[in-house]
Amino acid sequence: MTVISEQQVLDALKSIIDPDFRKDIVSLGFVKDVSINGGRVGFTIELTTPACPVKEEFRRQATEAVGALAGVRDVQVNMTSNVKSNAHPGSKALPGIKNIIAVASGKGGVGKSTTAVNLAVALAQSGARVGLLDADIYGPSIPRMMGLEGRRPGIENEKTILPLVNFGVTSMSIGFLVPAEQAVVWRGPMVAGALTQLLNDVAWGELDYLVIDMPPGTGDAQLTLSQTVPVTGSVIVTTPQDIALADARKGIAMFRKVNIPVLGIVENMSVFVCPHCGESSHVFAEGGAARLAAENESRVLAEIPLDIKIRENSDAGTPIVAAHPDSPQAAAYRELAGEVARHISILNSRKIEIPVVMQMQ
Repeated sequence: MTVISEQQVLDALKSIIDPDFRKDIVSLGFVKDVSINGGRVGFTIELTTPACPVKEEFRRQATEAVGALAGVRDVQVNMTSNVKSNAHPGSKALPGIKNIIAVASGKGGVGKSTTAVNLAVALAQSGARVGLLDADIYGPSIPRMMGLEGRRPGIENEKTILPLVNFGVTSMSIGFLVPAEQAVVWRGPMVAGALTQLLNDVAWGELDYLVIDMPPGTGDAQLTLSQTVPVTGSVIVTTPQDIALADARKGIAMFRKVNIPVLGIVENMSVFVCPHCGESSHVFAEGGAARLAAENESRVLAEIPLDIKIRENSDAGTPIVAAHPDSPQAAAYRELAGEVARHISILNSRKIEIPVVMQMQ
């Protein structure tokens, strides 16, 4: 009878290289809780995000690598995750929130809110703990898009706002507090105060990611956010035509000016595929986001098609990733979620812990 050692298992798993960190998963500390019972081997692979794009590939490689060892009859791989926090000691971080993602656009009408909603739900579907904040004070869309229109959050201890939950996402919007038909006519300082309150006075709980649906442009809300909390990174949403790209450039410049990393660009309404004949048409031009990314040393995170189902389900209050999870449109948003989570993990891993040496007199 062949005796299998833990070291043999670990050596086999060293053949699996993380494509982002360029090290094997054992050296990275991903492999935990190795157990051996005769010919049965079990272990855990703890990733940096549940939305890891290569999660299932790691499972397959690990099963094959350990299964090839002499004497192994069965391999059980438990995939888990531990999302790292972007906050550092002494920062103005929100308690319990590990990462903040700002979804922004230079102009309105490019599908920013639709992108933010589907990104949040897709992250939650992967197993992450996700919040969604509607920072568009003048034109809140989250209540309707998240199927929460007409509902109101609770209040605890006369101050703390209890957010609403749907599709596994904890959501908050000024739209929950103001009648849908009522216009919000506020000056900049009032907008800044409302956004600060929505950030600080809401019982968000423990979150891996807080997705913030920003208002279009580069105004008070963007500046308030950058000065109030440590934002992990931003996602710029644009359509491919030149008029949208011009404003997206300003959005990228604004985030870089306030030292918020740009995770990448989403090209929304990238292509229209005729549901009758299957012909593809680039209604809003082609390749705009790729050119913008190249100009700004960034990347295209996803290309989302122009599709009537996305619009219909957004209007009906059920994001496409929840309404039709097996559709190509939902797959595009899941790809976006994976890319966003991936680049956040890379950013957080680059933080250098500087030791403080105390000298005794």
